[in-house]
Amino acid sequence: MRTLSISNRFQSRAGAAALIALTAFAAGCGNQSSDNGGSTPPPGAQTASSNTSGGGAGLNGAGATFPAPLYQKWFQEYKQKAGTEINYQPIGSGGGIKQITGKSVDFGASDAPMSDEELAAAPGIMHIPTVAGSVCIAYNVAGAPANLKLTGPVIADIYLGNIKTWNDPKITALNPGVTLPGATITPFHRADGSGTTNIFTNYLKEAASAWAPIGAGKSVNWPKGPGGKGNAGVAALIKQIPGGVGYIELGYAVENKIPFAQVQNQSGAFITPSVESTTAAAAGVTLPDDFRKVIVNTTAKDGYPITGFTFLLVYPDAKPQLKDFLKWALTDGEKEASAMYYAPLPDAVQKAALAKVDTIK
Repeated sequence: MRTLSISNRFQSRAGAAALIALTAFAAGCGNQSSDNGGSTPPPGAQTASSNTSGGGAGLNGAGATFPAPLYQKWFQEYKQKAGTEINYQPIGSGGGIKQITGKSVDFGASDAPMSDEELAAAPGIMHIPTVAGSVCIAYNVAGAPANLKLTGPVIADIYLGNIKTWNDPKITALNPGVTLPGATITPFHRADGSGTTNIFTNYLKEAASAWAPIGAGKSVNWPKGPGGKGNAGVAALIKQIPGGVGYIELGYAVENKIPFAQVQNQSGAFITPSVESTTAAAAGVTLPDDFRKVIVNTTAKDGYPITGFTFLLVYPDAKPQLKDFLKWALTDGEKEASAMYYAPLPDAVQKAALAKVDTIK
C-alpha cells in the first residue's frame, strides 16, 4: 500500500480541513466528546495494511493529528532515504493509544502522555518525544485584528459559556482601542479523543480556577459548543462559522489563514504562539525519565503557555526499521520542524530520547 501522498507539505492541515468541515460540525453537535479510538480516519488517510506489527519491511502507525503534517513529511523523506514505507492514520491521540495498545500498528502517536491505567494495559511501552508545539486560540471575528489578547480565565469563561459575545467587557478590557462586534461566540472543541485537548484542558486547569469542575484529559464533558474531528476539522469550523473560536495546533491556523490570540503567561506577558515562544516554553522543562509530562503554563518569561511535547509510542521489541527511523527523526528529521511551526527538541531532551531509542532490542 502506498504512503499517504501530499500535494504540499500542509495538505492534512488545509486540504483536509476544507473537506471535513460539515461532517465535523454534524458529528460534534453533542457536548460530550467521544474517545472511541478514532475508528474513522479523515478523508485522504490510508488505512493500515496487512503489514502490521510482527513482520514485513513496512511500518504502520496511528494517532495524533497535532504533528501529522510534520510526520507525513518525515515519512516521505525517510522512504526516499531508506526505502522504508511508513503508513500513518491521523485519527487522534486516543485512537493512537488504543491501536498501539492492541498492537494493531507498529507505533502510536499522542500529544497526551499515557495514564498509569493505560500503561498497565501496554506493559513496557515507551514515550519518545519528537517535537514541541503550540496550541493556539484561533478565531473568526469580523473586523477584529490578529493577536487579540486573552487570558486563561477569559478563555475558560468562553468555553464555560459565561462570556457569550465578542464585545464582552472582559475581552474588551484586555484589548483597549479595539472595537469588537457583539457577535455571538461559538466555541469549538475536538469531538475525538485528543492530545491537543489534553494540552488545552490541562492549561485551563492550571490557569483558571473556574475550570476545575471540568478537569483535563483527552476528552472532557464540554459545557458549550460543537466539536470537530481532528485539528483540521476544528480549523475548518472556525474558518467557516462567523464568531467561532477554537484551539488548534499553530500550523493549522497559519496555513488556513485564521487569526489567533496572544495569551498571557505566568509572568504577565501576552505571548504570540510561535516556534520561538514554544522553544522558550520547552527549554526550561525537566522531564521525568519516562518523558510523561505536560508542559503547559510555563514560567519562562518569553514562553507561550499552551504548549506540549508530542510522542511516538513504541514497544521495547519494536521492529529494527522503526528503531532506525526514530534515530533519523531525532537527528536529521528535527531540522524540518521549525519550517512547519514546531519547535525542535531541546538538546537535553533530544539526547535522552536518543538514549531511550538505543534500548530498543
